[in-house]
Amino acid sequence: MQIDRTRAMWPQIAAVIIERITNGTYPPGSKVPSIVALAVEFDVVNSTAQRAMEAVRAEGLTRSEKGMGTFVLKPAERDSN
Repeated sequence: MQIDRTRAMWPQIAAVIIERITNGTYPPGSKVPSIVALAVEFDVVNSTAQRAMEAVRAEGLTRSEKGMGTFVLKPAERDSN
């Protein structure tokens, strides 16, 4: 997916992350790249990457563990949330 810098970045980044979860690039149980790594990858400030990750979490696709990172939920975990 090509990022369009004339539009809000965080929804586009969230869409990329969701696509990566859906297509198995980030399989269930795997760790999603850190906010800093996402910010570097997409050339945005950390707060933009954070907002994108909040949107992905709101979709019920990930969970965060303080000090450990963000992980992709397994389908059964998604259904129970």
